[in-house]
Amino acid sequence: MTNYKTRITTAIATGSVLLHALAGMTFASTQSFTITGNGSNSDSSINVDHDTDVDVNQNNDADFDNDIDVDSSTGGNSASDNTGGDVKVETGDSNVDVTIKNKANANYANVDPCCQNGNTTVEVSGNGTDSDNDVDLDYDTDVDVDQDNDADFDNDVDVDSETGDNDADDNTGGDVEVKTGDSKVNVMIKNQANSNSATVGGGSGDGGSLSAKILGNGSDSDNDIDLDFDSDVDVDQDNDADFDNDVDVDSDTGDNDAEDNTGGDVSIETGDSNVDVTLDNMANFNAADVEACGCLSDLEAKIAGNGTDSDNEIDYESDADLDVDQDNDADVDNDVDADSDTGDNDADDNTGWAGSDPSITTGESDVNVDASNTGNMNLYGPDADVDLSDLHLDLSFDLGDLVDWLLSHN
Repeated sequence: MTNYKTRITTAIATGSVLLHALAGMTFASTQSFTITGNGSNSDSSINVDHDTDVDVNQNNDADFDNDIDVDSSTGGNSASDNTGGDVKVETGDSNVDVTIKNKANANYANVDPCCQNGNTTVEVSGNGTDSDNDVDLDYDTDVDVDQDNDADFDNDVDVDSETGDNDADDNTGGDVEVKTGDSKVNVMIKNQANSNSATVGGGSGDGGSLSAKILGNGSDSDNDIDLDFDSDVDVDQDNDADFDNDVDVDSDTGDNDAEDNTGGDVSIETGDSNVDVTLDNMANFNAADVEACGCLSDLEAKIAGNGTDSDNEIDYESDADLDVDQDNDADVDNDVDADSDTGDNDADDNTGWAGSDPSITTGESDVNVDASNTGNMNLYGPDADVDLSDLHLDLSFDLGDLVDWLLSHN
């Protein structure tokens, strides 16, 4: 009996990046800007320019090349030109088991929060006649998450399993028996690659509050509050997977010869030939959850009780720009060549005793090829997560599990 077991598990741990950004954003939880109690003809200004720029780049490039060549043979026996007695040739089993598992390229980004979500109070009050008072607040938040994966898997498996090719020829006297064992080949290739998950905003739901007031200022005063809140969120998720699976299996339990024998019975029994090939390809999954990027949930603006001929203005501008781009490109090439043979036995030109009959028994030939390809999924929205159970498949691919697995092997 010959047993071959080959198992290759390949992973790129560095392909997993766990990022939690801006957990302690520099924005204060409560901000207060006040111009109050200044005298006549005074000139007072508050200028606040707060810019936050978050740039997350996660790039993975995996190139796996698995080349497996297995030759398993228990045949090639010869028992020929013997005189007297029985001749028996028995070949053992040949079992080949090849398993290839490739995992690579997982990105996970959590950016929280995506903008200023504290409480801001602006007040211009109680300033004298002819005073000039200005408050200028400018908040800009720019979040850019770029996740790119490129996986190239090339699996080449060549298996030859043989239990036959036995000769028992030109024997004189006695019985001749040739018995060939079973040939079993099991090849499994499992490829998993390219997952992106981005959460921006942390799902907190509410932004901050803003109160802007111009109250009780003197005659002919000029009071301005200028508020500008801008939030720009750009999420780009790109996957490119190229799987090339080439499986060539030859399983043979036959090709036995029992010829030109004289006397006795001639028997040839060929074992079973079983070939099982499983291909499981999973690639390219994007999940994006962007929440709480409106920045403000409550706004109060008030101009009241100011003097004659005063010029009062509150200018509020808020821009929220959200761009989510999810792109997948999967190229899967499965090439399976399975050859299962239990025949090609010869029992010719034998001379037996009176009433004896040559016997040839051929075993079963079973070939099972299962190819499963799953790829190119984009999910956007709250609680977006990659879980193939939603597709009612027996297979499951959970991004969190893959990230944990990659990190544990770093």
